[in-house]
Amino acid sequence: MIKMCASFHISSRILKSDLKWSYVHGASNIPLLGITVGKQLQAMVESCPDRDAMVFFQDRVKLTFGELLEKSDKLAAGLQALGIQRGDCFGILGPNSAEWVLTQYASARAGFILVNINPSYKRDELKYALLKSGCKGIVTAPSFKSQNYVQMLTEIIPELTSLPQGAPINSKELPNMKHIITMGPKHYPGTLLFDDVLNQATPSQIQNIVDTQDLIQFDDPVNIQFTSGTTGSPKGAVLTHHNIVNNSYFVGLRCGYHVHDAVICVPVPLYHCFGMVMACLQSITHGATCVWPSQVFDVPTVLKSIEEFRCTSLYGVPTMIIDILNHPLCEKTDTSSLVTGIMAGSPCPIETMKAVLEKLKIHKITVCYGSTETSPVTLQSTGECSFDKRVSTVGKVLDHQEVKIVDTEGRIVPIGTSGELCTRGSSTMLGYWKDPEKTKDVITPDQWYHTGDLAIMTEEGYCKISGRIKDMLIRGGENIYPLEIEQILYKHPKIKDVQVIGVPDTRLGEQVCAWIVPKTDMTLTEQEVKEFCKDKMARYKIPHYVIFVEDYPKTVSGKVQKYIMRERSIEQLGLVCQ
Repeated sequence: MIKMCASFHISSRILKSDLKWSYVHGASNIPLLGITVGKQLQAMVESCPDRDAMVFFQDRVKLTFGELLEKSDKLAAGLQALGIQRGDCFGILGPNSAEWVLTQYASARAGFILVNINPSYKRDELKYALLKSGCKGIVTAPSFKSQNYVQMLTEIIPELTSLPQGAPINSKELPNMKHIITMGPKHYPGTLLFDDVLNQATPSQIQNIVDTQDLIQFDDPVNIQFTSGTTGSPKGAVLTHHNIVNNSYFVGLRCGYHVHDAVICVPVPLYHCFGMVMACLQSITHGATCVWPSQVFDVPTVLKSIEEFRCTSLYGVPTMIIDILNHPLCEKTDTSSLVTGIMAGSPCPIETMKAVLEKLKIHKITVCYGSTETSPVTLQSTGECSFDKRVSTVGKVLDHQEVKIVDTEGRIVPIGTSGELCTRGSSTMLGYWKDPEKTKDVITPDQWYHTGDLAIMTEEGYCKISGRIKDMLIRGGENIYPLEIEQILYKHPKIKDVQVIGVPDTRLGEQVCAWIVPKTDMTLTEQEVKEFCKDKMARYKIPHYVIFVEDYPKTVSGKVQKYIMRERSIEQLGLVCQ
């Protein structure tokens, strides 16, 4: 593994007197990596073949770098023998597992475009993703929680029930789909076993994968990640080797993985960029060991993983970190090995960051901002940032990226002025898969990606996320940003978590509604909440409705689904939609 030299510096060190307008460039003396995922894995194997690359704690599975490459190439060759070719789309469906990681690296080594499918998808959503991407094959878990993936696929492709074992699929509904490969030992009609495909390739077929590496270019697409689809059908963001390798590399530098051992506890899902790029690829860009506690987020297993493997880094969205901090096992667990980590996915509450520093002692934890379309990170704080900078901002622009904040006319706004955050650089996606019109909606001809998020830039180049344009609610003509109210309510001693949304109101257009999770064994009333707010915010911002809940509807990656909260609030409160 190549360690960065002492000349490393965080980009965008801007003098206050220099920055008048909301634009920064992540100037850097560290060059971009011009390499594919497959070649970077091979380089890591040549450097440290016997080091642990992946640990699946609950499954008791470990993969050294040497084993990761060997098995990835065997799987790649086995898939290629089935007729999956370089440039074809290939799907992966299921929770965190060794098979998921092997499929990720095998696809990269073979030149496939891996299509990440959300494990929470229902049948019609799964069909849409497979049809839209044109997957020629898929590796899937048979089932997970309440989801029976084999049953869903059989309903979409009824031909599976009468298909001879190993024969290519000929589906009316999914004409490109030829093979379904299931994880685990049980055989299902019309499918192939993962282990059989892994072990079927000949030495010459495996050598062909090795020889293929010079044909694959780092600007080739390697991944399609579907957006959440909360407004309309999901869109498939197309990411290249160059996008994700470099994003992983520079995020790792901000975390300090070049100066201390990186053993990363990863409770976030692989299907999302957080798990696949910011975690899994750290193994090949920084020689990190990724410890996956369990198939899905589970606090006790996370804490046991940290203690047993002496993890130096912890990842999570704020809701995960909040759950860890409030679990009884937290104070009984030795977390002294933790040095750094990443909180991302949604704004970090101030009180949560305080607790991370006081209880977990992760004094160099960082905060990231980005989106699937930017592979994903564009802004990140560092372990050296002051507490204030880490809770009030999302850090500075990542190396080799550009950020600007614009008004509704697309003009760059002065420092300290709110506007839409736009980014440009090596992490920007190629576009949405087979959707040029939706691509044009977010990427302008000058290659700026419009995030839809509202932000403010400071004189030092730090960015504050003030809300999402679509999350903003308008009450009687007043613009209200939920994040501002949430940050205040987090300070209440009885509140564990809070999310604010807008709900319809016949007179004012919208009203403020707060969903609150009280701390364990504490009682809280609506009146207490409103009294707490009285001297801390303008009257029109005080929640009109307060709903107490045990948890929020979330995606598999832990992101709160506010559109579902709004639907449930309307129903529960008996409101009339506008």
